[in-house]
Amino acid sequence: MLKPKVLIVDDEPAIADGLRDLLHEWGFEVESERDGFAALDRIESFHPSVILTDVLMPRMGGFALLKEVRARYPETAVILLTGRGDVETAVRAIREEGAYHYFEKPVEPHKLRIVVERAIEHTAAKRENEILRKQLRDSGVFGELVGSSESMRQIYALVEQVAPSSASVLITGASGTGKELVARTIHNLSPRKNAPFVAINCSAIPETLMESELFGHERGAFTGAALRRQGCFELAHTGTLLLDEIAEMPTFLQAKLLRVLEERTVRRLGGRQEIPVDVRVLAATNKNPLERVRSGEFREDLLYRLNVISIELPALRHRKDDLPLLAQHLVDQLSEKHTRPARSLSPAALDALQSYDWPGNVRELRNAIERAVIICSGDQIQRHHLAPYPVEQRQRVRSEDTITLPVGTPIEEVERQMILRTLQKTDNNKTRAAELLQISLKTLHNKLRSYRERGQLPDSIQYHPTSLSPVDNNAGH
Repeated sequence: MLKPKVLIVDDEPAIADGLRDLLHEWGFEVESERDGFAALDRIESFHPSVILTDVLMPRMGGFALLKEVRARYPETAVILLTGRGDVETAVRAIREEGAYHYFEKPVEPHKLRIVVERAIEHTAAKRENEILRKQLRDSGVFGELVGSSESMRQIYALVEQVAPSSASVLITGASGTGKELVARTIHNLSPRKNAPFVAINCSAIPETLMESELFGHERGAFTGAALRRQGCFELAHTGTLLLDEIAEMPTFLQAKLLRVLEERTVRRLGGRQEIPVDVRVLAATNKNPLERVRSGEFREDLLYRLNVISIELPALRHRKDDLPLLAQHLVDQLSEKHTRPARSLSPAALDALQSYDWPGNVRELRNAIERAVIICSGDQIQRHHLAPYPVEQRQRVRSEDTITLPVGTPIEEVERQMILRTLQKTDNNKTRAAELLQISLKTLHNKLRSYRERGQLPDSIQYHPTSLSPVDNNAGH
């Protein structure tokens, strides 16, 4: 395993040597330079994750070096070492120039080690983000998310921005849109990626067990509690906790959750000890959280605490451009999972997929592709492999109950086609057709008479021009 690299820049040999020895002892690969110009040359070949630089140095000082590094190597973290008179300037450098941290001399070793390790994690996350951006440019894949539509690119940009922080994120969207995948991607792009990711579905656990699942319990806390058990917050310590379907959480638990989020401690059920927890909390729901607040089913203060950043996922029917890429990704993934020969989708199969609205979103698409992969014996999934669920049924509905007309068709012709198709569907029951079209029977009669006079009425539509109203076959339907 490669050692993380740190470059020390300081013109005082005693300080530089002392820092180098410390960092070597902590397991880092370390090099040092005496000023900013020499450091810039060394960065080219050494590629450090962190630069630890003094502020006052000959030729090029720490602030000038910081600006150059931010411009040329934005993924590299810079930590400033300052004298007491430079503290105000160092704080400004963090806010305005993007320095990662600063220390007053002399540096306390244990604090330095913590900050350097965090800076390395931060740099690793930024570099991984750059790799993912390249993946996205090349293949439309971003972490565990797939799609290259504009709506998904906006989500990727937001995920990339929020991932390095510890801010709470509320992920909303219909069932099956991929809320947990977004949460996992945020976790995997964060400095917490090597720590646990724990997900709990607040709607799937009985109300009587939810408190224990979240906060844990002590032995004997309730009937059947034979052993002490850690809850989700303890299990996710130093990592990420996803509270899925948060809007379904019982109201009596919402106050306790708010306390844990504010105090960063949990007390197990039946216990007295407050246990510190370091957890980033993500929440997801397929409900409108504001409506739940208005109905009194969700605490407003808890919503504000969880909704620091909001990410709303679009339904699959609203990003149909992603469907070919997403379907192929699922074919690749599921063929490998089930050791099946399918490698692609035929044009007819893809057309069938695109004709469906996917009310179950990506989860429903995955189920349909998985079935097709399993039953397909060749290397290409055909349209019949998707039957009967869900596409063929939808295709019949499209052919029987819809009209396809080219853009630019005159309004009068659109109206005529709609009237004639409706009459066909009702077997010439004109009373029923008028009801479906939401027009009066007299208006329908006038339209048909006009079509007859212009020779635009098919023989299949029975109409007597001398009668006061159209013949209404099957009026009892």
